[in-house]
Amino acid sequence: MSATAPPATGDFDRSRLTWVERGLRAFTDVRPGEGRTALVMFTNVFLILCAYYFVKPLREGWLAASGEVAGFSKIEVRAYTSFGQSLLLVPVVAAYGRLVERWPRAQLIQRATLFCMATMLAFWALQPNFLFRHVPGIGIAFYLWVGMFAVFVVAQFWAFAADVYTQERGNRLLPMIAIGATAGGAAGSYLIEPLGRTGLVPAEHLLLAALVPLGASIWMTRLVDGWEGGVVKRPVRIDGAADAAQGGAARVRRGALRLVFGTRYLLVVGVIMLLANWVKTNGENQLYDVLQRTLEANAATQGLAGDAVKGFVKAETTAFFGGFYFWVNVLALALQALVASRVLRYGGFGALFLMLPVIALLSYASMLLLPLLWVVRAMQIPVNATDYSIQNTARHVLWLPMSQEVTFKGKPTVDSLFVRAGDGMAALTVLVGVQLVSAPIQTFFAWNVLLVAAWLVAAAWVVREHRRMSRDAHAPHGLGGAS
Repeated sequence: MSATAPPATGDFDRSRLTWVERGLRAFTDVRPGEGRTALVMFTNVFLILCAYYFVKPLREGWLAASGEVAGFSKIEVRAYTSFGQSLLLVPVVAAYGRLVERWPRAQLIQRATLFCMATMLAFWALQPNFLFRHVPGIGIAFYLWVGMFAVFVVAQFWAFAADVYTQERGNRLLPMIAIGATAGGAAGSYLIEPLGRTGLVPAEHLLLAALVPLGASIWMTRLVDGWEGGVVKRPVRIDGAADAAQGGAARVRRGALRLVFGTRYLLVVGVIMLLANWVKTNGENQLYDVLQRTLEANAATQGLAGDAVKGFVKAETTAFFGGFYFWVNVLALALQALVASRVLRYGGFGALFLMLPVIALLSYASMLLLPLLWVVRAMQIPVNATDYSIQNTARHVLWLPMSQEVTFKGKPTVDSLFVRAGDGMAALTVLVGVQLVSAPIQTFFAWNVLLVAAWLVAAAWVVREHRRMSRDAHAPHGLGGAS
């Protein structure tokens, strides 16, 4: 821990607060000596999410430009491509887990981010109608890559944050740092239109623009790593066995997949991530389907044909999702800045972790009753916004009691493999619902209501276990207070 770290509890001299720390106290309880690291971490995640939202709307447009594949509709192409992400992530997660043991955390993050940047350059050169008129399968390949880029780069940052902070400091500071994530997402999605309209950064060069904030984020990670030498965390019991934290007993070397699947608590957390993403992706798939039908009808009305239809659909899909993500991130920013830290402070982890499934239950019940385009869009915005703010904070706080090994192996595995497995289950839902039974849209929303009910039950169990582990982490004598 940094030598300047303030005491975790008790009163402190407010005159020692810097002007930065006084400003940050508008959002959470910042103590003297914490402002420098917190501000850099805030800026770091702002840049990462800004870069991601330069890239994210492009994937929808690239996929739309791919047209139908082997007789599948566009919603099926989107859903099955998402399923492909979960399959690809199995070997990726296994390889990443081995790298956790070989490289220090800052070096691991730097090399993984540089690899993503190099891949981004390759996709920039291969994008549709740029240097090449059409590269077969490029839209699908890009969609797969964006999904993995999103979860790994973002999960790495939050694993780093959970390792930098103790639970007490993390409970206070992570909600404030997470404001940087939601602000970065809002800024990135907002900037796409004016940058393109002014010609400063046309759509075909957004991938290059994303390289700048990613490069800066690497420097900031190394900066914080130099300031904060890692915290010594008390070993906690997971499924009745001690988690060997830094400075504790010798660590048991386990692969990332074996660690998660062999630990009931981590596995249930993973199942919750699967259910949450299954629910959200089901809703987004239906929104995407209705949008594509509408745009194709509009193209026909305008008398467009052939490549002109593909160009129209690509541009309008990108614009629609740019606006959709903008409003999602604006609401998420408000929730993160004004609600998240207060819910955690006064309601505890349980209130934070259970808020999204409750909102999702109400939202999908509304879509079931009124399955109209404007209702689906209006309900998806608060579901996604709460996911990107309140639930996002809860997912990061959840890992604070864990050791560095469990955090850096477990969090990227859960946040990538299980999240994308949720996409895969959503793809299976589309396969059954569209190809086998030709289900109406109400059936998809009714299924989501059932999934949310299962999600709530699992989340309640995790809240109970997290409360126990938090007590262990703060026990005065060993695990659970034992001498």
